[in-house]
Amino acid sequence: MTEIKGRAAFVTGAGSGIGQGLAKALAAAGATVAVADILLDNAQAVAEEINTAGGKAVAIHCDVCERDSIKKAKAEANAALGPISLLFANAGVSNFDRLSEISDDTLDWILQVNFMGVAYCMQAFLPDMVAARDGHVMATASTAGLFPTWIPMHSTYAAAKLGIVGLMLNIGMELAECNIGSTVYCPGGVTAKMKANMMRNRPARFGGPGGVEVNSEASFKNITLTFLTPDEVAPMVLRAIRNNRPIVLDHSDQRALFQKTYVDLVMGAFDDVAAYEREHAKPK
Repeated sequence: MTEIKGRAAFVTGAGSGIGQGLAKALAAAGATVAVADILLDNAQAVAEEINTAGGKAVAIHCDVCERDSIKKAKAEANAALGPISLLFANAGVSNFDRLSEISDDTLDWILQVNFMGVAYCMQAFLPDMVAARDGHVMATASTAGLFPTWIPMHSTYAAAKLGIVGLMLNIGMELAECNIGSTVYCPGGVTAKMKANMMRNRPARFGGPGGVEVNSEASFKNITLTFLTPDEVAPMVLRAIRNNRPIVLDHSDQRALFQKTYVDLVMGAFDDVAAYEREHAKPK
């Protein structure tokens, strides 16, 4: 079991959305929090809210696409809060494009932020936790990472999030040997002004800022889904971390959808190979 009170936490993408909800919930649970975001003004607003409520938080600029930015942010967090023993690699961006039409800049940006950003954070923070044999790491993936056929024209996003699921479940085995917990969070519909923020913070090397503010619900207009708020899902994530659960979800009604769109698909493939093996079995 991972206790949260008294620990120092580092949360990326904490200036808004799920990251903001996590940062506030962590502070309420007794952790000190490094509110890290590529938009420093957003991070400062969240840190101020936490401090005003009686918690302790610092705002830190962090671009998860850059290893040096993560290392600098980690050093700032360590100086302000002490050793980080809770890492939340949460920053992410989304898109809806056909793979045949997506621009090179957008493709690179989606994969760099959503997958490599998580890997870079793990590389930066895990050595200290391994040395101390203590801590917990969490990464935010998506329901799209559990069943990629959930939403159409979401291929690059789904691929990156599926990669996060694989990364976290695999490193969980090696981290368990060091008394470090690991959790992957797969949100299935959380209200956030993700589009507005991500278009504002898109670096020049990935095409630069652009676009208009679009509420996340609009992206799911053909999906039957009850949206939750960041403040509603954050306690679910912290509960999973306390109980050292490898995967955390936030919509129980998606069980049947997962069965239909992923489990049945994979089991059908096993049936196919079993049939092939029977057809080509050598006589005994």
